[in-house]
Parts: sequence; C-alpha cells; structure tokens
Amino acid sequence: MREFLHGVGDLGRGFRLWGSSPRLMLLGAVPALIVGAVWVGLLIALLTSIDGLAVWLTGFADGWSEPFRSAVRAAAGLAIVVLAVVVGALSFTAVVLTVGDPFYERISRAVEVRLGDAPPERDEPLLRGVLRAAGDGLVLLLASIVVGLTSFFLGLIPVAGPAIGGLFGVVVGGWFLAVELTGTPFDARGFRLKERRRTLQRSCARTLGFGVATWLVFIIPFGAVIAMPAAVGGATVLSRRVLERIAAVELR
Repeated sequence: MREFLHGVGDLGRGFRLWGSSPRLMLLGAVPALIVGAVWVGLLIALLTSIDGLAVWLTGFADGWSEPFRSAVRAAAGLAIVVLAVVVGALSFTAVVLTVGDPFYERISRAVEVRLGDAPPERDEPLLRGVLRAAGDGLVLLLASIVVGLTSFFLGLIPVAGPAIGGLFGVVVGGWFLAVELTGTPFDARGFRLKERRRTLQRSCARTLGFGVATWLVFIIPFGAVIAMPAAVGGATVLSRRVLERIAAVELR
C-alpha cells in the first residue's frame, strides 16, 4: 500500500509542474484539448444511442417478462458505457501521445533536467519519433480493446456486473495507462515497449498507484486535458524511481 501511494504521489509531482512551468504545460494541453473534443463528441453520440444499442444486444430478452427484461437491458447499457470508457481512455492517451510527441518529450526532458542525471538527448528525426510512438500506441491500443471487451462481458453479469467490470477496467486500464505514459522516459534510455513493461512489473504496486490515480482523473469531464501534461511529468518521475530502485537492488 505504501508503494501504491508513492505512485499516486508521482502523479501529484507531475501536477506541480503547472505551478513551476505553466507555459510548457499549456503547450502540452493543446493536443489533449484537440483530441479530447473529438472523443467527447463520439461519447455524446454513443450516449444518445445507448438505449437502442442495449435493445439490439439483448434481443434474446424480447420475450422476457418485466422486470427481468429491463434489468438485463440496463446491465447491457452500463456494460457498453464501461467498454466506451476503458477503450476511450486508453485510445485517447495513445492518440494524444502520438500527436503531441514533441511537446511531451519537452515536458519529460524538463523533469529529467530538474531532477538531475538526465539521459543524453535523443538524436532522432521527428518523423521517426512520431512513427515509433505510433507503433507503440497501436500495440497498446489493441491491448486496450481486449481490456475493454473483457470489462464489457464482465458488466453483463447480473446485479454486480457493472461494478466488477468497472473495477477491472480501472485496475487493468490503469496499468496500461502507466505503460503508455512512461514511453518517453524509457525510450530516452533505450528501452523498448517489452523491456519497459517488464521493468514496470518489478514495481507493480507503484506503477498501479500512478496508473489508477491517472485513470480516475482522466474520466472526470475535461480532467484529461488538464492532467495529460501532468501525467507525462509524473510518469517521468515514476520511471526514474523504478529504475533507481532496480539499480539499488542490483548493487546489493
């Protein structure tokens, strides 16, 4: 639990950048604002058609008596919302990190320099960096779809399903969110996606603390726009602490 709370604190350290580097953070909020506007529009479109989708998915219940028919359709509607939130949050992060890669690299670099012992700057062409971020984002996006579908089917369980599916989405989605956000600091040290994931697993509780806290902020209306640059800064702090801990253990 202490490590989990340290992870939550890493996100808090990222939010402090709004006070110390407001102009840089505003730059980081621009890609999140643009992508967020599109995602909000898609969510509104989904919510306006949620009743029809629930009826379509539960056609097998047309002949059921009340209140069972309404109950299963309400569960289906909530499951669809859980699916949309899980896939939406992870895909939002993947797209924003790809679109705003130069901005978020600057934020991560500023945190590295402030904390000291920053890795050498990458001499990488802009296009190659964007394509690399897009490739990693695509892999994690596919994983998010699997997580979202699992949350959806869990949400169909009578009575407790939506709560179980939502909790699963928060925990597992939070983990993948942390993996996504730590891309820049790990890439700066030559770690690819598979190595990054394995490294974060060695500090699972702290990574989950950061990811779950970020997830909960992201699902607040417009929270993702404000939190996105802070999450990148917090992810840089998290990455350094995880790597420092591993280095300390290996030196013993």
